[in-house]
Amino acid sequence: MKLETETLLKPNGYNLNGFSIDEIGDDHISTGIETPMKENAFELSNNEKKERITHLFAEIMDVMGLDLSDDSLKGTPKRVAKMYIDEIFSGLDPQNKPKIALFDNKYKYQQMLVEKNITFYSNCEHHFVPIIGKAHIAYISSGKVIGLSKLNRVVQYFAKRPQVQERLTNQIAIELKQVLNTEDVAVIIDAKHLCVSSRGIKDDTSATVTCYYGGVFNTPNKIAELQNYLNT
Repeated sequence: MKLETETLLKPNGYNLNGFSIDEIGDDHISTGIETPMKENAFELSNNEKKERITHLFAEIMDVMGLDLSDDSLKGTPKRVAKMYIDEIFSGLDPQNKPKIALFDNKYKYQQMLVEKNITFYSNCEHHFVPIIGKAHIAYISSGKVIGLSKLNRVVQYFAKRPQVQERLTNQIAIELKQVLNTEDVAVIIDAKHLCVSSRGIKDDTSATVTCYYGGVFNTPNKIAELQNYLNT
């Protein structure tokens, strides 16, 4: 395990698109729609993962020179481990995927349904600092409808993992397309990245917007209609 980790962390240990890690620097890259996971990602139980993270985070704090015997700090490694597994990265565990029930569209509502301003908190997979934003979701029923709260839960599930915003946008859209059995899905995410605002360039005013337009939403008229709903 240690040798494998050391190999991966060497500056020139591997290249991405012909560039080394050092050359890429702060530039954000994405290697696919699926969250990169090891094949044996779930061999350890959640309790075992928390025990290991507690030990490893204590080492990080010790390397930084923090006094782990201090009353304020001694419980921090355990708190961080619990937070990682049970909360902010709980979306890595497929067992936490929301169970979604569909209902017949008895109202025969054929127009777009829009749920906007879904607040989410994620973490940038490049620096492990927060991404804070809002998601806007729209779909047109193919005969079934989904409970509104489940739209929020789908967003939260995919947000609670190390993320790249482009991937997060696509993961939410693909999941909803599969669940609702329709191509007519749109997802827009507007988010602030603390890796940009709190470090590096330290730009606190910029935000990042990503979009997915599927089916009839991938037309100028529907995009304009959706934007009108979002701006009211």
